[in-house]
Amino acid sequence: MARKEKPAKAAKEPGRLKQMWQVFQMTRRYDKTAVWWILLGFVGSIAISVVLAFLISGGSVFGMVLWIIAGVLAGILAAMIILGRKAEKAAYSQISGQPGAVGAVFRSSLPRGWQGSEMPVNANAKTQDAVYRAVGRGGVVLVGEGPRSRASRLVEDEKRKVNRVLPNVPVTVLFVGPDEDSVPLYKLTRSVRKVKPTLTKPETLAVMNRLSSLSSTGLPIPKGVDPFKVKPQRAR
Repeated sequence: MARKEKPAKAAKEPGRLKQMWQVFQMTRRYDKTAVWWILLGFVGSIAISVVLAFLISGGSVFGMVLWIIAGVLAGILAAMIILGRKAEKAAYSQISGQPGAVGAVFRSSLPRGWQGSEMPVNANAKTQDAVYRAVGRGGVVLVGEGPRSRASRLVEDEKRKVNRVLPNVPVTVLFVGPDEDSVPLYKLTRSVRKVKPTLTKPETLAVMNRLSSLSSTGLPIPKGVDPFKVKPQRAR
């Protein structure tokens, strides 16, 4: 009988340390100052812990050792945080200006409590300008992707639709594009997070459901419907 061939082993994913090294190399190639900022975070944390060790430990060798160990751990944490921020900026800067870049941010980096689709809610097939929508405690955020002079019309059209269906929900408009006053792609998540919360969780859920039903069915919404007045069904 012919011997059965063993199935080929799946390619082994790189370990955590190797992944971090790859991220570091990518970040270093894009941002030449990243290495210095990482070193500053690491060494600065240790230096602060050494100073505190002399001031607080009261000459205790054990206390000084603990402070130094804590400083090393804090330095590693600071270096990791700085690397993460720099890597995120480098990754987003590489796709900045490309169609669908805002959708990539919405897919992976929206703040907690916010929902958005990687697909635009309005777009111009010729110019590839687009409008993306996110919903959260701050209401509705519309993000125009492309030059403001072209994307503004798409954004205003979408804003009128939202205001017609949800007249009591605040709408915040942001632009990601080449204009000086536009939001850089790597700061988009931060800009959405800064939107002041005005809705409760039930109100946010009602708004999400209303907009998702609009997107999925395309049916007109009866006039005068207010999501804030929707009462939850009682359990039978």
